[in-house]
Amino acid sequence: MDSVKLPLCPSGQPKIGDTVVFGVVGGTVEAASITYLKESQPVTEEILALSGPVKPTEIFRIASSCQANACQHFDGANCRLAMRIVEQLPTVVETLPACQIRSSCRWWQQEGKAACYRCPQIVTNNSYSSQILHEVASDRSFPKVRKQTSKQIR
Repeated sequence: MDSVKLPLCPSGQPKIGDTVVFGVVGGTVEAASITYLKESQPVTEEILALSGPVKPTEIFRIASSCQANACQHFDGANCRLAMRIVEQLPTVVETLPACQIRSSCRWWQQEGKAACYRCPQIVTNNSYSSQILHEVASDRSFPKVRKQTSKQIR
């Protein structure tokens, strides 16, 4: 029997499951912006070393296998981080970014275009992000279960 392949988390950690780099953080400290790679690259020690003294997740967008119930953001059915991003952050692009992981992305599968319009502002580890980004990344005061996904509503 084939094992079920989990979707990719677009805010993943470099050493959890199957991992790829699909974007590079640019912009400013106050307004980060992701530049999407033309081809995702498997995470290697050489790529991780390019981050120098900072965490790779501060300069790379890394997708890794969704950890489902092992993740603090997962409620048993949905990624609450994706929900909070869609419900609390503004869109930052008007067209879908040229993202190489979209077909496998948990956020895309769950929230659709709404997640993609917000994704370029997300940096997995960003000590300098705005208050709203910190609040969205934390799990405080957000309902644990939602009846419909944003994709179903929109």
